[in-house]
Amino acid sequence: MAEAVDAPRRIRLRRAPSDVVFRGVARAGGTVVLAVMLLVGIFLSVRAVPAVRAVGFDFLTTQNWVPAQLDFGVAGVLVGTVLIALVAISIAVPLATGAALYISEYAPGRIQPVLVNMVDLMAAVPSVVYGIWGFFLLQPHILVRGDQGDGLPRWLTTYLGWIPLFEVDGYDPRDPAASPTALTSSSFVAGIIVSMMVTPIIASVMREVFSQAPLGEREGAYALGATKWGMIRAVVLPFGRGGMIGGTMLGLGRALGETIGVFLVISMVFVIQPHILQTGGGSIAALIALRYSDDSGVALAALMAAGLVLFAMTLIVNFAAGIIISRSRSGATSEA
Repeated sequence: MAEAVDAPRRIRLRRAPSDVVFRGVARAGGTVVLAVMLLVGIFLSVRAVPAVRAVGFDFLTTQNWVPAQLDFGVAGVLVGTVLIALVAISIAVPLATGAALYISEYAPGRIQPVLVNMVDLMAAVPSVVYGIWGFFLLQPHILVRGDQGDGLPRWLTTYLGWIPLFEVDGYDPRDPAASPTALTSSSFVAGIIVSMMVTPIIASVMREVFSQAPLGEREGAYALGATKWGMIRAVVLPFGRGGMIGGTMLGLGRALGETIGVFLVISMVFVIQPHILQTGGGSIAALIALRYSDDSGVALAALMAAGLVLFAMTLIVNFAAGIIISRSRSGATSEA
């Protein structure tokens, strides 16, 4: 008679009712979010069909917006959207990194919660407030002031105008009679305003990741003779690299979709405007805000198609950011 083989023992996990409820609520919440995103994509796709049928893939390459003549596309405002977002990220990332490092590493414990709350409050300020601030204060009194248009844009085009990005067509910064209006309502001004909106978001993500740097590695760096800054370079920054990238991409997603702040400041043009200091530019979100109330028929379908392009861009950026952040929170290597 063959001996009975011992079968592996099965362990049954009995979850508490509270765990079952929480699991169900969390799963339902995630399902609802995915369903809403899917419905938004389907809605925009269906409403954009007439525009896509009318112009086809030329919608992505046409630099004009005359839906009545079936001559429209998002090439100009798509480039403008990317330029404004890049200007915003170029300014916001250094500011956010410095703020996050100061709060997590240098700020005294008594004022640390105050600074965290201040950063969170900045993220909650409505974008229209930033837009009004930029239009009435930042642009006329700080960036482009006086009859000569003195300020940062003029300095940039004076000394860096040989770079096409900082060139201003038809404007000589050394000419006393040059009109300062050539430097206003530009992608650069809009990018600065957007940077103020996305800086708190990026700083919040970075601060949280920096604060999770392992205490043992911090103390090990100090034991090896590292200074405060040496410890940050060897431990905190390498550990938080993934979070820094993820926070930057989250801010980029917000910058791509910013509407009111750009709409209030920039002068809308529908051609590709590669000079960020020159008057004129645009973004997809500002285009939709500008034309939505007056358009119908094919014109409205064209705006829906533009919204679909923006939706796809921000979706890709935010998904990539979520993946990077989720990986960075599980731990990262450091150089200590």
